Amino acid sequence: MSPLFSIITVTYNASDTIGKTLASVAAQTFDDYEHLIIDGASKDDTIRIVTDNSRPEKTKIVSEPDKGLYDAMNKGMDMASGEYLLFLNSGDTLHSPDTLSHIANAIGENNTPGIVYGQTDIVNSEGTKVADRHLIAPPTLTYESFAEGMVVCHQAFVVLARIASPYNLSYRYSADYEWCIRCLQHSRKNVYIDEPIADYLMEGLTTANRRKSLLERFRIMSKYYGTAPTVIRHLRFARRFLKRMRLERDIPSDNIQNQ
Repeated sequence: MSPLFSIITVTYNASDTIGKTLASVAAQTFDDYEHLIIDGASKDDTIRIVTDNSRPEKTKIVSEPDKGLYDAMNKGMDMASGEYLLFLNSGDTLHSPDTLSHIANAIGENNTPGIVYGQTDIVNSEGTKVADRHLIAPPTLTYESFAEGMVVCHQAFVVLARIASPYNLSYRYSADYEWCIRCLQHSRKNVYIDEPIADYLMEGLTTANRRKSLLERFRIMSKYYGTAPTVIRHLRFARRFLKRMRLERDIPSDNIQNQ
């Protein structure tokens, strides 16, 4: 029988962060899942740590070169046998031992919704919450919601596998945003859980990559929501971006990734 959840974790030289992710999955009180580790041929101890600290009956490991993050995520989807997909990056964790149980309850109570989603806490390398995410997941989520940006973090966006198509590899920085939009297009019902699903580890991005990501996201917004409305929205986004930059300056230990 196929598991309810396929948790997909993409790694590359992740020996410093993968342990916490593995521990958060192993601690789940809900047991109907598989954990897929898609590794890009790491040169450090990532695979040894995964092998030593994961449940062999629940874990599948692939370690081989790939074409980047989203190519590896596509590999994970190809391997997945679960009814629902949940992407959890190395260093990110499920918020509590009951997280999968709460999601499973929401699925059972809502007749197999297309998407189950919730909030995200931003944490430092010690696992301590340092901030709310700059966009708060709305209680009602529709396709139009993502015209305002990635209002739900990728790690808190649980998708029915049969409505999910591959990531578009023509997008290098924001393919997850575009993927979520396409999932929303095909979801007949989206269910909100009023609690954090994921703890998101702050990581650094270069200024150059951030600019490229914002430009790429603008192209995606224009494609799905129209160029003129997207330009108008970005006048508001500019204020939001400046507020976010001030937040990052107030947290000297890390920078918040473009999620």
